[in-house]
Amino acid sequence: MVISVVVMAALPAGAQPSSGGVVIAQADLQGLQAIRQSLVDPRGFLRGWNGTGIDACSGGWAGVKCGDGGKVVAIQLPFKGLAGALSDKVGQLTSLRKLSLHDNALGGQLPASLGFLPDLRAVYLFNNRFAGAVPPQLGGCKLLQTLDLSGNFLSGNIPASLANATRLFRLNLAYNNLTGVVPSNLASLPFLISLQLNNNNLSGEMPTAIGNLRLLQELSLSNNLISGSIPDGIGSLSKLQSLDLSTNLLSGSLPVSLFNLTSLVELKLDGNDIGGNIPDAIDGLKNLTKLSLRRNILDGEIPATVGNISTLSSLDVSENNLTGGIPESLSRLANLTSFNVSYNNLSGPVPVALSTKFNSTSFVGNIQLCGYNGSAICTSISSPGTMASPPLPLSQRPTRKLNKRELLFAVGGICLLFLLLFSCVLLFWRKDKQESESPKKGAKDATAKAAASKPAAASGGGGAGGDGGGKLVHFDGPLSFTADDLLCATAEILGKSTYGTVYKATMENGTFVAVKRLREKIAKSQKEFEAEVNALGKLRHPNLLALRAYYLGPKGEKLLVFDFMTKGNLASFLHARAPDSPVSWATRMNIAMGVARGLLHLHAEADIVHGNLTSNNILLDDDVSPKIADCGLSRLMNATANSNAVAAAGALGYRAPELAKLKKASNNAKSDIFSLGMIMLELLTGKSPGDTTNGLDLPQWVASVVEEEWTNEVFDLELMKDAAAGSEAGEELVKTLKLALHCVDPSPAARPDAQQVLRQLEQIKPSVAMSASSSFTGEPSQTIATATTVTDDTKSTITE
Repeated sequence: MVISVVVMAALPAGAQPSSGGVVIAQADLQGLQAIRQSLVDPRGFLRGWNGTGIDACSGGWAGVKCGDGGKVVAIQLPFKGLAGALSDKVGQLTSLRKLSLHDNALGGQLPASLGFLPDLRAVYLFNNRFAGAVPPQLGGCKLLQTLDLSGNFLSGNIPASLANATRLFRLNLAYNNLTGVVPSNLASLPFLISLQLNNNNLSGEMPTAIGNLRLLQELSLSNNLISGSIPDGIGSLSKLQSLDLSTNLLSGSLPVSLFNLTSLVELKLDGNDIGGNIPDAIDGLKNLTKLSLRRNILDGEIPATVGNISTLSSLDVSENNLTGGIPESLSRLANLTSFNVSYNNLSGPVPVALSTKFNSTSFVGNIQLCGYNGSAICTSISSPGTMASPPLPLSQRPTRKLNKRELLFAVGGICLLFLLLFSCVLLFWRKDKQESESPKKGAKDATAKAAASKPAAASGGGGAGGDGGGKLVHFDGPLSFTADDLLCATAEILGKSTYGTVYKATMENGTFVAVKRLREKIAKSQKEFEAEVNALGKLRHPNLLALRAYYLGPKGEKLLVFDFMTKGNLASFLHARAPDSPVSWATRMNIAMGVARGLLHLHAEADIVHGNLTSNNILLDDDVSPKIADCGLSRLMNATANSNAVAAAGALGYRAPELAKLKKASNNAKSDIFSLGMIMLELLTGKSPGDTTNGLDLPQWVASVVEEEWTNEVFDLELMKDAAAGSEAGEELVKTLKLALHCVDPSPAARPDAQQVLRQLEQIKPSVAMSASSSFTGEPSQTIATATTVTDDTKSTITE
């Protein structure tokens, strides 16, 4: 609890008394009034900012804090949905120390007058819409310690004058449109511990004097156009813990001095043109946990010394020109959870410990590698760590002629095989003829057998038609069954939705599928339905639930068939689990990233808006990887059914606010982003979006807690245990919370798109991003069926 002490003082000239006895200076009152006039406040957070200034320094003006003499020392209004601009009159607040307006929708240019505030120590304006240049006047703030302008639309060069703010600890200009070079004089900032300039359009070379930043702990220049080689002086950054230079135009070789950074925990150099060998001295990075050298032109062998980095949990050297074998020493890395050497020129056997721990996606693209799942069997291994010789080409292998006895046996075997095949064909022909002459077993069996025996009439894939009008159409995938198998399967109701009922269908051979039986009279006409459903059948992505088949019955019934798995949906996974079944932070981030990837594919590649994204429609496979269900299902339905689905999403708390305001509001990509933000908040807080806390919905409650600077109170207790166990988790939680609140902004235009969400999640938790991306080779063999809460254990058939 914060206790405010109010001290009565004589009123200075030009000051106005407040009801609490605190005085605000006239110049500061005028500055605040000008700031209020330039802001747009759709939620009414600033309704208390009245023109008289009464209670301005006593808590009556939200976000305003005053010091001695009635001078404003802080303005803190994050996550308030504020729009408009920041008035240049902010320069009248001459005692201002902290300005925090992050995560709003403020636009226009940054006021140059900020640079004339002598006591300014912290500026938090990230995640807004500010444009124009970074004011060079900010370099005049001699006491400035933190400057965070990330996530805006700033352009132009980084002012070299920022180096004059010699007290800077943290400088973050990431996620803007800045151009030009990284000013070399930034390397003269003596106290800088964090420099983040990633995701801009910066070019030129890295400053050669970068090694002068002896206190630097975090350096991120990723996703720019920076060229040249990595300066050798980087090895002087003895306190550096995180170095991210990925996705640039860097060339040359890896400087040996780089491996003197004993404090380095994370090193990302992927997506460049770095060549040469990986030095043996790499084991100098004795505290490294994450190493990514993916997509470069590195050659030579993987040093055996990598096995000496006992802390390593993630190693990615894929898409290079590495040769030789995989060192046996890597088997000693007990903490290794993510590993990828795919698409190199490696050869020989994969160490057994690695081949059993990681799947084939970690090794594919190395033609001469053997000994892992899906590869050739290693034919000669003389001793552990010795590589098998690659197989000779067919043209060079020795041949031997058959003798007469062997030739007779071969000819006789072939004749016997043809005789057996002829007998089988004759037997099946007689059986089929007898069945065709026997009485029919009933209308239903006859229809099913006819359907199973005729080819598909639809263009979507293989299928079956029926004499009674029934038709089964298959799409690509592992499922294989006939209409008879489907209609006669034993079915268990899993749940019901506005679109229909979902069943777990058990075939006679014991296999399972999931079937969604659409409600009557909610689908489009048959011609439109078939055109749309055949298009949806081609939709494939590891994080989308694939449609495997559909059936059109003679009486108009419509069945959609999916793979079935037992993990269920995200809602049950989070809220209906046993108390002793915690869900880790890494698992939750993996789910969030997977949903973002699936949504990005829907929006960018398939041009589909989901429109009904909830945790009930996110299903988890055996590896707890998410798959979005009901993708494009709205395209099969009439307008009434779709409006009912949107209403149902709103009742659960996932519907974007703009859809509630208009009677005929249509879903769009930004409404999907709002639903994604709600799911991210659900993962972070452990609370269901449909529940309220103290009369507030989930975003309002989170924002209210964050406003009081008690951010840790919003997180699920299980996550706080993860944060206590690992130093990175706490910071990752806060960053993800900021992103989730950005997604649920009331203004659709202020929300990021799916690509931006995914990019930021991958930046927050790159280890999960690397692990997930390594598993995206090919389509998974299993996808999840549409499943919601079990409402009925009664077994029946789907057509009952």
